[in-house]
Amino acid sequence: MLVFPEGVTMVHRAKIADFARTQRMPSMFGWREYCEAGGLMSYGANQRATYVRLATYADRILRGERPGDLPIEQPTTFELIVNLGTARALGLTVPPSLFSLVDEMID
Repeated sequence: MLVFPEGVTMVHRAKIADFARTQRMPSMFGWREYCEAGGLMSYGANQRATYVRLATYADRILRGERPGDLPIEQPTTFELIVNLGTARALGLTVPPSLFSLVDEMID
């Protein structure tokens, strides 16, 4: 099951992850918070790093810079998260070749 990261799915991430586990479906998400709620895997921009950048933008605007003068930025920090507990519950084995690519494993 592929779940796109956005507000509604984020609010219901635990229910979505539980549904996927109950139905024995591997699940892939775009933000780490879904794995922390029980999803199998996530790959996407690190939201914490994004929020830090947003705070920098807010600071610059509050100091008088015009929003239209600020550069558009793309995320630069991406992370692959795997929930090993969910993998075991689904009867899946994480291949050793994936270990070197994973930023964090949740157990």
